[in-house]
Amino acid sequence: MIEKTKREEIIALIKREVVPAIGCTEPMAVSLCVARATEVLGAVPESIEVLLSANMLKNAMGVGIPGTGMVGLPIAIALGALIGKSEYGLEVLRDVNPDAVERGKQYLDNVTLKIGLKENCPDKLYIEINARSGENESKAVIAHDHTHFVHIEKDGEVLLDAPCKGSCGKGEEGVDEKELDLHTVYEFATTAPLEELEFIQEARRLNENAAREALKGNYGHALGKTLSRPLGRGIMGDSIFSHILSATSSACDARMAGAPIPVMSNSGSGNQGISCTMPVVVFAEENHNTDEELTRALILSHLTAIYIKQSLGKLSALCGCVVASTGSACGLTYLMGGSYEQVAYSVKNMIANLAGMVCDGAKPSCALKVSSGVSTAVLSAMLAIQNRYVTPAEGLIEDDVDRCIHNLTRVGSVGMDETDRTVLDIMTHKGE
Repeated sequence: MIEKTKREEIIALIKREVVPAIGCTEPMAVSLCVARATEVLGAVPESIEVLLSANMLKNAMGVGIPGTGMVGLPIAIALGALIGKSEYGLEVLRDVNPDAVERGKQYLDNVTLKIGLKENCPDKLYIEINARSGENESKAVIAHDHTHFVHIEKDGEVLLDAPCKGSCGKGEEGVDEKELDLHTVYEFATTAPLEELEFIQEARRLNENAAREALKGNYGHALGKTLSRPLGRGIMGDSIFSHILSATSSACDARMAGAPIPVMSNSGSGNQGISCTMPVVVFAEENHNTDEELTRALILSHLTAIYIKQSLGKLSALCGCVVASTGSACGLTYLMGGSYEQVAYSVKNMIANLAGMVCDGAKPSCALKVSSGVSTAVLSAMLAIQNRYVTPAEGLIEDDVDRCIHNLTRVGSVGMDETDRTVLDIMTHKGE
């Protein structure tokens, strides 16, 4: 068993990265930054300048804002200024209601609002808000992490100037984050005292509830609902596999369409949190695994995703569902009775299949990518439990599973940089 001090550090890391969020985390992080700038300003801003990294802009353009029935950054900015509370973190718009939405629409008619790219941006996750009211002005900056304020000032007086955690834009390794490898992740998940891990059941509660609530409406492209209807069951069958796809994509449908339903995120992404959670929960329930096995599988899934994101970074050109589904593949393999070696096989199978899936922003169709990721997770686990895995003679795969993981994150964080720029250029010049 891992010694207690190290376990405590890993638990702190998980609790820092697995947190509740309402709505897509990118526009919510912008709203959070606006809320903080407004609080510092001490008045509702008459003008707001929003400067974002390319990845932030890409992920905030086409997603629904909870409780508004609207899409995109302007309403998220307006509500951040009017009702946002920075103490709520990624639940910054928890208090939204129809009256607030109407006020937000009116506010947008009067405020001077500018949204643009930050030149020479120091981080792939960067938000800068410059707010002004009368003769007063304030500035708030979030970088590297969706809730990490690195700079705050009012009327030119610096109130906070904190260094960016880790190497900005180059990964998640920081002095306050624990170095991990897959074996450590597995050992922690399978041997730590159960009472230290039970907090992860909150992810089950929140994300399972989001999946149920999604079926009460027609959110996004309604992929989850389609899979659960006679048409979907007629094609996909009424199986554990189809139930995994339906439940996972349902929660994603609701979240990306702006349903005011909290989900448990992972590494700054609600979809990643859903993908780490729902396949494991559905399989455990239908396979009649014990609560302890489910708890340990959820820890294994979420911590694997956190480990991979440490070298990939919070935002990249690589779709986050690849990372999260790799975590769920590990959890599924464990629930099937798999050993560490078989868990490592499932990781290799995932990387061999999904490396290179492009992130083209947060949007309702993310449910399709999530379903692709979790379906591959099921296939990868099924092969792994039979000791079948992609070999080092093939593509990105090496004998050492941690080297495989870093090959994946190198492709996503370095190799796909030009892809990232091309995708953003296409997204911002449609119809021209």
